[in-house]
Amino acid sequence: MKFGAFDQNDVSGLPLPEHYARRLELAELYDRLGFHIYHMSEHHCTPLSLTPSPSVFLAALSQRTKRLRFGPLVYLLPLYNPLRLAEEICMLDGLSGGRFEFGIGRGASPHEVRFMGVVPEQAAEVYQEVYDTLIQGLTRQRLDYQGKHWRFDGVPLAMRPVQRPHPPIWYAASSAESAKWPARQGVNVIASGPLQRIEAVAAAYRAEYALAGRPTESLPLIGLNRYVVVADSDAEALAIARSAWTAFYASFWKLWGDFGGKPATAVLPETMEPLLESGGAIVGAPARVRTILGEQLRETGVTYFSGSFVFGTMPFDAARHSIELFAREVMPALANIDRDPAVLAAAG
Repeated sequence: MKFGAFDQNDVSGLPLPEHYARRLELAELYDRLGFHIYHMSEHHCTPLSLTPSPSVFLAALSQRTKRLRFGPLVYLLPLYNPLRLAEEICMLDGLSGGRFEFGIGRGASPHEVRFMGVVPEQAAEVYQEVYDTLIQGLTRQRLDYQGKHWRFDGVPLAMRPVQRPHPPIWYAASSAESAKWPARQGVNVIASGPLQRIEAVAAAYRAEYALAGRPTESLPLIGLNRYVVVADSDAEALAIARSAWTAFYASFWKLWGDFGGKPATAVLPETMEPLLESGGAIVGAPARVRTILGEQLRETGVTYFSGSFVFGTMPFDAARHSIELFAREVMPALANIDRDPAVLAAAG
C-alpha cells in the first residue's frame, strides 16, 4: 500500500509568499516521511487555488524534495497548448530526475473553462485532441496531428521525458463506467465519495484491465482520497477540522455561488458531520484514524491512499503534526493491508 497527499492549495488566510513557503515546507515533510506522491489541483479565478499554474509551483517543489514523486491532479487539458505542455512535462521530469506524474481532466467548473477562453460545450472534444497530441509530443521525434482545434505539421521535438515512454498518468474516476478508459490505457486511477462508488470504480477498473489483456503484476495504482486530520485526541482533531472546514467550504462554493450551477459529483456539505458519517473525512487520534481507514481500504480493495491533510485556515503547526502522526502511527500499520485476505477478496 502506498500513501500520498493531495492539496487544493486553497486560500489559507496567510499572505501569498507565506502560503507558498508553508506549502513547500509541507512538501519537504512528505518527502522526509516517505510519502509516495504529492498531488495538487488546478483551478483558476477562485480562492479554491492559489496555485493556478501547477507547473510553476511544482518546479519549485522539485528542487525542495529528493524522493517524493509529484504532479497535478489534474492538468485541465482544454486550457493548454499541447506542444507547450509536452515541453513543460519534459522539463519537470528532468528537473526532478524522473519523479513527475500527472493527471488529466476536462475541468469540473464550466466557469473556469469559460474564463480561460474555452467554450464549455467544446471542452470535451478539445480535451481529447490535447490528450492525443500530448502523448505524441512526449513519445515521438516529430509532432503530426490534424484535428478540429489543434494542427501540427511535422513539428520537431527536441526534448524527451526521463521516464519512458512518458511519466505515469492519473485519471480521477467518478463512476464504474469512467474507470474503464483508464484501465484500458494502463493509467492510474483515483476516486472519492461514497465507499460504494469507490468499490465499484476499483472492481470495474480491475475487470477492464484484465479484459484488455494487461499483465496483473503491473497493475497501476487504484486510489482512494479522503480528508484527514490527526491529532493527539479525537476532540482536538475534530475541533481543528471543523474550524478549517468553514473557510474551505466557502472557497469551494465561491464561483458556483457567484455564477450559478453546481458540480456534477463533488458536492461538499457545509459542515464536517455528513463527511464524517459517510467516511469522506477521517478525523481523530491515530487509533481512530487507523481503524476507520483500515476498514475502508479492506472494503474497497484499493492499492493507494491519498490524504487531503491541509485545507482552509488550518494552522500550519496543526497540519504538520497531523501529517507526522499519520506517517508515524497510521502508515506503518496499514503498509501491507493490500496483501490482507480481506482486501484481496474485495479486489475480486
